[in-house]
Amino acid sequence: MNAIELTVLAAIWGASFLFMRVGAPEFGPVPLIALRVGIAALMLLPVLLQPQARKDIRQRWWPLLVVGVTNSAFPFCLFAYSTLFVNAGLDSVLNATTPLWGALIAFVWLGTRLTADQILGMALGMLGVLVLVWEQIASGQATQITAVCAVLLATLSYGFAGHYSKRNLAGIAAPVTTWASQFFSMLILLPAAIIWWPQHVVSTTAWLAVLGLGAMCTGLAYILYFRLIAHAGASYAMAVTFLIPVFGVAWGHLFLGEAITLQMIAGCVVILLGTALATGKLQLIRRFGFA
Repeated sequence: MNAIELTVLAAIWGASFLFMRVGAPEFGPVPLIALRVGIAALMLLPVLLQPQARKDIRQRWWPLLVVGVTNSAFPFCLFAYSTLFVNAGLDSVLNATTPLWGALIAFVWLGTRLTADQILGMALGMLGVLVLVWEQIASGQATQITAVCAVLLATLSYGFAGHYSKRNLAGIAAPVTTWASQFFSMLILLPAAIIWWPQHVVSTTAWLAVLGLGAMCTGLAYILYFRLIAHAGASYAMAVTFLIPVFGVAWGHLFLGEAITLQMIAGCVVILLGTALATGKLQLIRRFGFA
């Protein structure tokens, strides 16, 4: 049962790149994401039924706001921007670099010692990114290079948010952190979303994409994620990182006709191998006594 839930969660989160690819051109990145986090906050509103949840939000509103910005508002907008120029499959693969940034931030910010496997993993991860985007770099396509940089900045933000949350939100239930982060993200993005609201009529397809993003890929996905953590543990739930690119690429190919190239497959494999090493799920060097 846990394996089924993990697969369903990966399929849902993989679809988020598809929905952003569909919705961003019509709504624009900021209005699209404001709607996404707003819908998610409404779905997760029952969290506030617990008195302790309301107390935690009142007392820890500032770190919750910081996590909202760095784990939702900022990276979501960067991903939405990137989908204007690169395909959903590429975005989903680059999303897998998040644990690499997390390991690097732990080293630079927290002074965590890196093992030889982690260093190798980060090097492989960066190599995978180069393999994945080499054509764009070689051709000098400025908009696509900027889009790729936006994604990497988004995953860096995710990596920061994870460590910041551990240091400043210890003891607060994960559902509370999730609701507050979506709510504060909505408040922060709302003024810009109003200013940049599309002047044209938005298609039904784009509205359905927004609904899929907010209700399914954010609200429902987090509910499934926390259920999986409760039943199988955080380490098991984090394995979803390795499955998301598979579904992101598949959905982009099936519904948007995006090509699946050997370059994309090679880049994905190298990035995931690096991620497995950087997160300790795979060890290659330890047995030689270097770590």
